[in-house]
Amino acid sequence: MREIIHPKVTLVGAGPGDPELITLKAILALNTADVVLYDALIDPVLLKHAPETALKVFVGKRVGKHSLPQEDTNQLCVSMAKKHGHVVRLKGGDPFVFGRGSEEIDYIESFGVSTHVVPGITSSIAVPAMAGIPVTKRGVSESFWVITGTTSARKLSNDVRLSAQSSATVVILMGTQKLPEIVEVYKNAGKDNLPIAIIQNGTTRDEKITAGVIGDILPKAQENQVQSPAIIIVGEVVRESLKLAEVYREAILVDAQANRP
Repeated sequence: MREIIHPKVTLVGAGPGDPELITLKAILALNTADVVLYDALIDPVLLKHAPETALKVFVGKRVGKHSLPQEDTNQLCVSMAKKHGHVVRLKGGDPFVFGRGSEEIDYIESFGVSTHVVPGITSSIAVPAMAGIPVTKRGVSESFWVITGTTSARKLSNDVRLSAQSSATVVILMGTQKLPEIVEVYKNAGKDNLPIAIIQNGTTRDEKITAGVIGDILPKAQENQVQSPAIIIVGEVVRESLKLAEVYREAILVDAQANRP
């Protein structure tokens, strides 16, 4: 067995789901991997960028279905690096946007294993963009929030309540389980008519978009059987999507008929 003189772990962001939305730097890292530890949201085709001899180990997590606890994944990064050499930790989106990348680095570095980071295209911007929704637009929205819908305590983030008071675009990740609470927050803020879109499996072949306003999104989400993984976008910019123009054109007609004398 060869001696590993310089074990290392590279945290690689794989992008939002579409395998073509991975960076060249990420592909080059995969090209030199001895081990790939990959998440649930990774398109399997990305593993072809690693050498055939590389070990490919699934360590993904889904709601209610955990393959390996985070602590075990951290330990695996260290043990695999010391045993095999270069470990690529392939993570969906960007490792530092709710990806626990910083925690993994802290743990790995504490064992004397060097780490490198390859940023990924974050789903918080790319998924809305691919659906034609700009997170900012001059005259419509001058800023945006990116919030986790569910905290480590399994509660709705208080930042959702704070963001509902602003005019900013709000992008909520991991929030589908909290959709009724999110809707209630915005209703309490008097924003029943604020546009909202839920994009499930964004940028992939299985993408499904459910759009409406705060006041009608719950029955729409139930009818469309919205599930994780999905991203929630709240704000006037949702109306800017040409893909969703028909949704809001119909809403205008319904409102006009309802207000007709």
